[in-house]
Amino acid sequence: MMDVLMYLFETYIHSDVELNVEQEKLEDELLKAGFHQEAVYKALDWLEDLARLQDTDEYARVATGTSTSMRIYTQQEIDGINTACRGFLLFLEQIKVLTSETREMVIEQVMALETDELSLDDLKWVVLMVLFNVPGQESAYTQMEELLYTSDVGLTH
Repeated sequence: MMDVLMYLFETYIHSDVELNVEQEKLEDELLKAGFHQEAVYKALDWLEDLARLQDTDEYARVATGTSTSMRIYTQQEIDGINTACRGFLLFLEQIKVLTSETREMVIEQVMALETDELSLDDLKWVVLMVLFNVPGQESAYTQMEELLYTSDVGLTH
């Protein structure tokens, strides 16, 4: 499913191509591109859930949300989000890419992926997609985009 989401994000959203495609045509395009039907349906449902987040009252608080609270993960979240990914989420909060509200949105979307093994790269894409859908988070989106597309080349002395 992550492959489908990344394909859609890069093809339609990130490249500024207008997404006025009927769902049936989009499904056909994805199937012709070689994606499995189940993955396509799950990805489109996931995107609908992500779009629904914009309709919640939580977005009114996202831009100004500041919190000093500590996030305690449930056992299900620990099983679905490995230590490296949880550490990365904490890092993103510390550098102000994520607020506590956007972090919760990311966790919700990650858990909805229903994947056994979430890689750090997959998490970065989910964060990018969530930030793209949050009004007023353009700066955080840009910062996350830089983190996604720049590779660590090590320390220079």
